Amino acid sequence: MRLLLLGGTGFVGRTVVEESLARGWEVTVLNRGNRPAPEGVRVLLGDRTAEDGLAALGTGEWDAVVDTWSSAPVAVRDSARRLNGRIGHYAYVSSRSVYDHPLRAGADETAPVVPSAPDLTGGVAYPEAKRGAELALEAEFGGRALLVRAGLILGPYEDIGRLPWWLSRIARGGPVLAPGPRDLPLQYIDGRDLAVWTLDAVAARLGGPYNVVGPAGHTTMGGLLEACVRATGSDAELRWTDPERILAAGVQPWTELPVWLAPGELYDFLHGASVARAVEAGLRCRPVAETVEDTWAWLRSIGGTAPQRADRPAVGLDPEREARLLAD
Repeated sequence: MRLLLLGGTGFVGRTVVEESLARGWEVTVLNRGNRPAPEGVRVLLGDRTAEDGLAALGTGEWDAVVDTWSSAPVAVRDSARRLNGRIGHYAYVSSRSVYDHPLRAGADETAPVVPSAPDLTGGVAYPEAKRGAELALEAEFGGRALLVRAGLILGPYEDIGRLPWWLSRIARGGPVLAPGPRDLPLQYIDGRDLAVWTLDAVAARLGGPYNVVGPAGHTTMGGLLEACVRATGSDAELRWTDPERILAAGVQPWTELPVWLAPGELYDFLHGASVARAVEAGLRCRPVAETVEDTWAWLRSIGGTAPQRADRPAVGLDPEREARLLAD
């Protein structure tokens, strides 16, 4: 299988490359050359935001494309047009952020999506950017395009900082503000499981939208943080704190306390999606302990500081603020 990866080789892109190489696939990546590509791939240089930035794709044929682009959808539109007729299949790593209000628990792929357009340029909000890219692919390939609507992604190479922040915080030890309830179910996917499912779906030539995230309740907030304690070997003491108290203190869910959301509409949507279609198509998810342990091993291998994407907000609770909350 000849695979072309567009959109970078960080986090999800890297897991896709590694899984492809493990399968013996021939891998080509198009990127700006700002980060070294994994060994064993062919590298083409190009900046999708620049005029004629796709010149390196002027020739060549591939069995499949995996695209992880997250900015203005015009870049996906242009790559789809340039490659149409020279590829066998196009898969796009989209997001469940494309779904529009009202958000509801158990939403499947038929839920309403945000309005967007395939030719939008700079300054596009994330949901509209992802949906616009979907529309661009639907315009070129119809229902043959695979739209991988990922949920919360964790695991090695994470460049958002959510699980790395929890691991680093718990590794410091001492009392830790643990957002409750302890048995709050979580829904996420390890980036490596996302890559496996996506490549299997590419090989099977699946098309259309799929919610690709682990089943609701694959673990709980307690399961995640307790796995962090075990993986780090820390003496951390998890102090479980009611959501009402956390919100009353002005602490921001999701950013200051990564992964966590207080029970309510947004929680129900983000941690309660229907993934029946992806599961029927072969989705399998590894245990939370494996995701946590492997992320901790990776984090230590790079010196303990995870890379941080410039286009995403920094995450984590200020230590002094945490101490004040624990002391109250």
